[in-house]
Amino acid sequence: MSLAFFANLLTTLLCSAVLVQSVRMMRSVSSLKTADLPMTVMALENATSQARMVLADLKTTLQVDYQQTAGSLEEATAVRDELHVLIEIANARADRLVEAASTSTRKVRSTKPAKEVAA
Repeated sequence: MSLAFFANLLTTLLCSAVLVQSVRMMRSVSSLKTADLPMTVMALENATSQARMVLADLKTTLQVDYQQTAGSLEEATAVRDELHVLIEIANARADRLVEAASTSTRKVRSTKPAKEVAA
């Protein structure tokens, strides 16, 4: 069994699948011809109008949600900026406290008598 044999077999299978699908498509097309074409067009028109209504509702919903989200985003940005300022103030005060503590510790050590420092 060579590669050519398998290639021919695969080609035969694919051609038969194409034939089956073309028969199915021909049957569908012939049933469409015999079907009530105005009824089919009416059903398609109804489906299209319903899809338009759904899309209009989605557009309205998205606009409302966007406005709410934009308002929330503006509030969040304001809170973030305020928190940033508060954090900077707190960091500055903490730095001052650390400096004051280290300065007072140095003053206490320098004012202690030599006997107490040695003990």
